[in-house]
Amino acid sequence: MKRIFLLFLVLLVGFAGLLVVRTLTFRSRQLAVTPVAPEPFDSLALAGRLAGALKFATISNQDSSAFDAQVFDGFQRYLFDSFPRVHATLAREVVNGYGLLYTWTGSDAALAPIVLLAHQDVVPIESGTEQKWTEPPFGGVIANGYVWGRGALDDKGSLLGIMEAVEHLVAAGVTPRRTVYLAFGFDEEVGGRRGATRIAALLASRHVQPEFVLDEGGVLATGLLPGVSGPVALVGIAEKGYLTAELTAKAAGGHSSMPPGETAVGILAAGIARLEQHELPRAIRGPTAEMFDYIGPQLPFGQRLVVANRWLFSGLLASRFGRTPYGNAMLRTTTAPTVFQAGVKENVLPSSARALVNFRILPGDSVAGVLAHVRDVVHDARITVNPYQTAVAEPSPVTSVDGEPFQLLARTIRQTIPGVVVTPWLVVAGTDSRHYTTLTPNVLRFVGATIGNDDLRRIHGTDERIGVGDYVNVVRVYVQLLRNAAM
Repeated sequence: MKRIFLLFLVLLVGFAGLLVVRTLTFRSRQLAVTPVAPEPFDSLALAGRLAGALKFATISNQDSSAFDAQVFDGFQRYLFDSFPRVHATLAREVVNGYGLLYTWTGSDAALAPIVLLAHQDVVPIESGTEQKWTEPPFGGVIANGYVWGRGALDDKGSLLGIMEAVEHLVAAGVTPRRTVYLAFGFDEEVGGRRGATRIAALLASRHVQPEFVLDEGGVLATGLLPGVSGPVALVGIAEKGYLTAELTAKAAGGHSSMPPGETAVGILAAGIARLEQHELPRAIRGPTAEMFDYIGPQLPFGQRLVVANRWLFSGLLASRFGRTPYGNAMLRTTTAPTVFQAGVKENVLPSSARALVNFRILPGDSVAGVLAHVRDVVHDARITVNPYQTAVAEPSPVTSVDGEPFQLLARTIRQTIPGVVVTPWLVVAGTDSRHYTTLTPNVLRFVGATIGNDDLRRIHGTDERIGVGDYVNVVRVYVQLLRNAAM
């Protein structure tokens, strides 16, 4: 008995030693760089031009007939007037009415070009919330160290930041060796089918094969990752797929005074409840696994031990990380009932009920797999399941973190923002970049704007804003990226 106990003790100590050794050898993947001197900018001038852009209510609506061409015309004239050197130096093309494609021709045609993306459009202001804004959503106000307004973060801060960077470099007499494209869609918020899709198709028709494409989607996060004290640059290397499933239940209608045992509303509600109770499983894979590889070495010892030994603690890690809605979204295909429609009068039993359930699809899952999951979980012949008529998209390909484009962007960020931790990231929403994945395997998503927990609600919500100093960082990152990648 004593020998068995000793053997058990030796095995336990050896096992614990293995965990500790793996933790101690879990090395940082942060690039060692020398910070660059900050580019000299007049921060108030930068903020003023961004504020001016936010005064244009370039709203995208699902109903394309509501498109306000006059507002978009005004915004594009504003760009022309605000960035004279860009428009004097770069070739400008208008694609499908309001898409913008700028070409800054490089001196070495043998080098693959780069493409910087942004979008001109913004989401509407939710009716009834206008008075809840600290500053008018389309007022273009600078106050208390912030530029306030719809589009400050999504995505005019990025678009104006790109233009500022190019204007700055042109003014300095810089000529790129590598051709640079600036591609600005005008309907990203409703899928990008008229804007980014057409610009990408135009580039494809010209056989453009970019070295990389950079879009929005990743940010400079503070306080979003437990255990990491400093800012973290979240570089999107993939984004989730998109599917809305339409569920329709049929049952006998009639007078509400004589209801059957099950109504169309009850049948469909039960099916929706089953979907919420039986979601697709969590998984640490792809971009999320890469994120843990980059973040893990920066964590305190206890948390680092868990991440370094995912083979043992993956369940615990997924459980803890998935406690927040954002963490959960990075670990699974999410299920979100968004619309439920039935009935025309309070005393009439509807003969049908309809619901829409939105799924954001984790890389590794598929549209077909999600539809099969829905039908299997609902498991009711009275409920039909079909993909809804809006955009359906598979998860994007995953950009390699070992490739030069990711490493170049990581180096750029650390040169510009000293001490920042850079990590790969899964973008849980959709961007225009998905329309460019057929042109290059290297599609990245990052804007150097700082986002904290309090800012997440502002994106597409009330009081969208960006700090004046944070916006200067956005411009500086673009300038350094262009110097590193194209000069």
